[in-house]
Amino acid sequence: MIKIAVQLAKGFEEIEAVSIIDILRRAEISVTVVSVTGELEVTGSHNITISADQLFEEVNFAEYDMIVLPGGIPGALNLKKHIGLQNQILDFHKNGKFLGAICAAPLVFGNLGILKNRSATCYPGFEDQLLGAEVTTNNVELSDKIVTGKGAGVAMEFALKIVEMFKGKVLADELAKKMIVKLGDADFNSH
Repeated sequence: MIKIAVQLAKGFEEIEAVSIIDILRRAEISVTVVSVTGELEVTGSHNITISADQLFEEVNFAEYDMIVLPGGIPGALNLKKHIGLQNQILDFHKNGKFLGAICAAPLVFGNLGILKNRSATCYPGFEDQLLGAEVTTNNVELSDKIVTGKGAGVAMEFALKIVEMFKGKVLADELAKKMIVKLGDADFNSH
């Protein structure tokens, strides 16, 4: 079974985190919500508290196929500061595993140098943090095994791209239609 670890730091963007977790679970992808704070309860940037499944220190990342970073400020900056998470991201990258980040969180990948010569997108104003990337204005970018998203308004599209990566476009389109999600210029409700 596909296993994805969604990392939460204090100040994460709640819409992004919950949308990603929800949609991946709808696709029957195993999601572990991981706290990098040392406590299971993590409060987001809009004072919504979510209970994580595990603490970062308890996770055996060797069992996982992907790490996903929701954005938010100061959430993305707090993820960037976590040395253990940095090391896991670099290990995933080195071993050809999948990585995802949305909103301001692609800055974590940019600062680690893993976006060089890849297309990437982020929340406007953070482009200079995507070191070496070909920065686009697209809602979602997939370059090799790294997917990035622009922000909270495209969180569902970002999550559906991850579903597509692991389970195919047919299931992603089916989920989009069931949830009445319009992706880019395509209207999945007209099928």
